[in-house]
Amino acid sequence: MKPLSPRTVLAKVAEALPRERLKNVIIIGSLAVAYHYFKDDEGDVRTKDVDCLLAPNSEMAVAGSDMTVRLLEQGWQPRRIGGFGEPQAEPEPREALSAVRLTPPGHEDWFVELIGVPESEYDTGKNWVPVEVGDGYYGLPSFEFLSLAAFRPMETEFGIRYARPEMMALANLLSHPHIGPEYMTTEYEGRSIRRSNKDLGRVLAIARLDRDPGMAGWGDSMLEGLKAAFPTRYPDLAQRTGSGLRELLASDDDLEEAQHILNTGLLARNKVGMEQLRATGRRFIQDVIEPLERTCT
Repeated sequence: MKPLSPRTVLAKVAEALPRERLKNVIIIGSLAVAYHYFKDDEGDVRTKDVDCLLAPNSEMAVAGSDMTVRLLEQGWQPRRIGGFGEPQAEPEPREALSAVRLTPPGHEDWFVELIGVPESEYDTGKNWVPVEVGDGYYGLPSFEFLSLAAFRPMETEFGIRYARPEMMALANLLSHPHIGPEYMTTEYEGRSIRRSNKDLGRVLAIARLDRDPGMAGWGDSMLEGLKAAFPTRYPDLAQRTGSGLRELLASDDDLEEAQHILNTGLLARNKVGMEQLRATGRRFIQDVIEPLERTCT
């Protein structure tokens, strides 16, 4: 993965998308984190995917269609991997739909991926929404906790918004209440990494990059987001917020995987050791997670 300038990439994406659809787009993932903490052009991030979360749910199919058509008209190309990448003739079965992953002309080192928010707090797991493009269909995958990333997004100078760091952290925490067995399909510096270690590691990166002592207000913001996205489920969800992170910190093998991906990604300019990372995690649990858990006891 090559280093990318967050500002340069966001400017290019915002310029390419239909102006009227920028209100539906929220950038999430590594690029959003890097933009928030590396405001100047000197800051870069090692990533290959620009994750575009489409919201609200009621508009995302039409917005996804408009955006995909516009990008294809401008010469963006589908990213073809493992038999996926082309539109399907029919919207069913939804699980067979290809995600919208498009590479800009002249930039094969990164691509845009369109993702959707769940329909409701009970829309769990991974679901697909068909997106009509010409005479075929792509799909927008949605994941249970991505509605949190759509809570009070922040503005950029390009007319496109990005997810709040604490809400991305919360979505990752809740997505991995335990260290799971699944590995990422992409290798990082020649190594396979568990998905849970990658995502929980990003929580540690956000906590490490944030300069606000005690991450003031994060617990309150997380609670507001939980109540908005999960009005009936939020007390139970708050209670399990820290379980996966505690498992990560207790396992040298898993924490080392997280350290590896962070030192080749978001923390590449300021590499961290295992004990530094563990100390960051303990501070995050003490300052953010434990107060959140006590509030919902």
